[in-house]
Amino acid sequence: MQMRRGVARLAGGLAVAAVLTACAGDPDGTAEDPSVATSPVAEASDAAPDGAGDDAAGDDGADGRSDRSTDRGDRAGSADAEDDGVVVADPEHAVEPPGLRGRDEAIAPPDMLLFNADEPLADEVVDEIAGVDGVDEVSRLSMAQVSLEERVYTVAAVDAASYRLFTPPESALFQEQWDRVAGGEVALTTASEKSLPVDGDGYLQLALGEDDAQEIHVGAIAPQIDQVDAVVNTSWGEELGIPAGNALLVRTGQKSPQALRPEIAKILGDQATIQDMDVVARAGLDTDATQQAFLVGGVAEAVGTFRYTVAGGQVIPEQAWESEYISTEEVPILGTVTCNRAMMPQLRAALEEITLAGLADKINPGEYAGCYYPRFIAGSTTLSNHSFGTAFDLNVPGNLRGTVGEMDRGVVAIFKRWGFAWGGDWSYTDPMHFEMESLVEPR
Repeated sequence: MQMRRGVARLAGGLAVAAVLTACAGDPDGTAEDPSVATSPVAEASDAAPDGAGDDAAGDDGADGRSDRSTDRGDRAGSADAEDDGVVVADPEHAVEPPGLRGRDEAIAPPDMLLFNADEPLADEVVDEIAGVDGVDEVSRLSMAQVSLEERVYTVAAVDAASYRLFTPPESALFQEQWDRVAGGEVALTTASEKSLPVDGDGYLQLALGEDDAQEIHVGAIAPQIDQVDAVVNTSWGEELGIPAGNALLVRTGQKSPQALRPEIAKILGDQATIQDMDVVARAGLDTDATQQAFLVGGVAEAVGTFRYTVAGGQVIPEQAWESEYISTEEVPILGTVTCNRAMMPQLRAALEEITLAGLADKINPGEYAGCYYPRFIAGSTTLSNHSFGTAFDLNVPGNLRGTVGEMDRGVVAIFKRWGFAWGGDWSYTDPMHFEMESLVEPR
């Protein structure tokens, strides 16, 4: 008897639930309509099995299911287990769920990947790299390659609480994905889902070396870090025989990864290879050159002449510019924010009006993804308006790129009155995104 088990996905940026597995009593395999979901996570991703007793067993026999289906049912139990309210699909391989992301935990891509295909990185080496001046954050994980249907895929076994902070923001904040991985399911990227041999019941067979293939249910579809095609938890990593802790993600923040590479290479010795993952490495930018941006139009006064150097996937503004144009202040609803100094009055006024209009509960402070973050637009060398502190992202999980989004239109209207453009109006929508379009002085 098969359980109805869905997959949580970020499809075209929208988090929905799609049912992959049909109940034994549902010969058409009818899927639930994801449009009925009212939140960015799947509300109906699990349901009790249809049928019971001998009748259900007879149905399984009638439709020709193999013993594999029975094994799956045995592993999942008579109903999915729950751990602190989180549904667990595979208790045998479940680990502690990661919980919600803390507001003080930065989300940003890695600048380096250190990898040894054969054996773990020594603990003292990891500790020493983490202590290098300029290294902001590290995350240890286990990685291996698996060949399926003439393609090689990289599988990562991770501690979700740490690894998620290196993934794209929409993925990092997609809580159901991490709960699913902790519960014993695998998360795939959109590209790998299209090419991996996932069966009709939503299971993927993985085997490393000569061991028998293991079946893992696909629980989520979402972006991962570059180089990773599939993500499982540490329990599955051990079961699959992935060398524990043989890879390390390194984020250098304000320091150029190229500048830190010699010191990190010296610490590593021949233990692992170093792969640069920042946009500078991909685009071949000159890390020694001072770049500048001079804006024209409605917000030019708020930005002035923006001089910067490149460092990893970020840009590093001159300290004098940052001191003059960037400020950290308290605002309604969101609390403490760091944004462009000239934008603060109209941001505060807009949030005050939203509060007076009774719409404060339409903005979730825990899903605020920041304002001032000097960087390039992902995968490019084009400056993001976040580099100037003139843009901010709200309610991220339900308002992803390419979607209509869930942003309250009353909130949108108020922000527009206070001089902010909304990404939901763009041809390629970005409904989480607001940016200063004109300077508005509160009176």
